[in-house]
Order: sequence, then structure tokens, then C-alpha cells
Amino acid sequence: MKFPKFKDIILFEDEDIIIVNKPPFLSSLDEREGKEISLLKMAKQYVEDAQVCHRLDKETSGLLVVAKNPEAYRHMSILFERRRVNKIYHAIVDGTHVFEDLLVDLPILNVGKGNVVISRGEGKRAETWFRSLEYFKHYTLLECRPVTGRMHQIRIHLATQRASITGDKMYGGQPAFLSKIKRGYKLTDEEEQPVMKRFALHARQLSFVKPNGEEITIEAEYPKDFAVLLKLLRKNDV
Repeated sequence: MKFPKFKDIILFEDEDIIIVNKPPFLSSLDEREGKEISLLKMAKQYVEDAQVCHRLDKETSGLLVVAKNPEAYRHMSILFERRRVNKIYHAIVDGTHVFEDLLVDLPILNVGKGNVVISRGEGKRAETWFRSLEYFKHYTLLECRPVTGRMHQIRIHLATQRASITGDKMYGGQPAFLSKIKRGYKLTDEEEQPVMKRFALHARQLSFVKPNGEEITIEAEYPKDFAVLLKLLRKNDV
């Protein structure tokens, strides 16, 4: 896949950190094979000592913090560890759901090979708050505020509420097809492609104290595929 240049995805930069709007399908860190381009590789070409401070799933788009030096990396690691980074994600989910600051507090166990399960006995504490932002006939736009940072946390927590993220096959989400959204849409003989070729999750906002002591709140625009799906829903699925 062709990705934009690193400097073109930078939303904020100072002497310590860079905040980027990660495009979908780009790995945060190097994968085991090591051949694919990753955000870390791109960052290191831009700043030699760059370190990615947290990670997003490959398909998830949005805000990611990169440290430019070891001191900044240490500072950011402590903030994430102590849950002093406020994170807001937006997700489009299957079905209409009214969540008014719903807290899902279900422990998550990492069972390896990129799989997690809910396990009250062995899982690690995991908490996410959910709030409905916009309702459609077949979908809902949600705000997701994870307190902890477990792998696949938002995705599996939503699945437990029967509100799987659209396109998230791993957790029961269905792909969004134009034929489902648009009334009278005529199918051709070709196999219909989903509007988004990934699950609809975007890291929308981050707030934290920078290494220099200043507070920052930053927001990332939706990538094209997320914005297109939302536009189609607003026009046709009401």
C-alpha cells in the first residue's frame, strides 16, 4: 500500500514529541517479518531516536504519539502507565444503541497470536466508557473512552454489548454495503465491495501533559473511508 510521507501526517511537533494522524493499514511498530513499512520505521527516518509511545491496531486510524528522545519516551511511558492520558475514540457500530455514559468493566485476557478473550478469572482489569453521538437506522456513531489500554479493548468490550464495530469480523461486526444503506441501490453482476475495507474505529482525541509541563489536547480528522461512510449514513440511513 502507498502511505503518505511522515511529515504530511504530523499534526503537532515540538522539541520532545510528534503527534501524528496514523493512516489505516499502517502498523504502529515493526512486524515480525520486518519487511513492511511501519510508523516506527517512518519516524526513525525523520528523527533517529524516535520511539512510538503506544500502539494502535493496524486497521485503526488516528492519533499516535512519537517521542523524539529517550527522556520524552520515559515521560510518555509513565503517563500511559499511570493512565494520565485521556483518550477518545470514535466508532461506527452495527445497530442502534443508546449508551449514555455506559461503563463496561470486563477483564481481558491475552491468549496470544493476536487474540483476546473476556476472562473474569485470569483477565487483567479493563474499563471503557461509551456514549452514543449520532443515531442512524442501522448504525450508531459512538464515543469510546478507554481508561485502561488492553489489546483490542474497545473492540471486545463493544462486542459484549452486541454493538460490534462495523467491519470488525473478528468480533462479529458486519461489513457496510451501499446496498444496505441506500434505498433502491441497484446491484451489478460484480461482487459488491464494502464501503470501508476495515473496521470503523478512529483515535479521535488525546489530552495529556507534555514533557515540558504544558497541557495539550489534540484532535485528528477522520480518514477518507470513515468520513465517506459517515456521510453516506447521514444522507441515506436516517
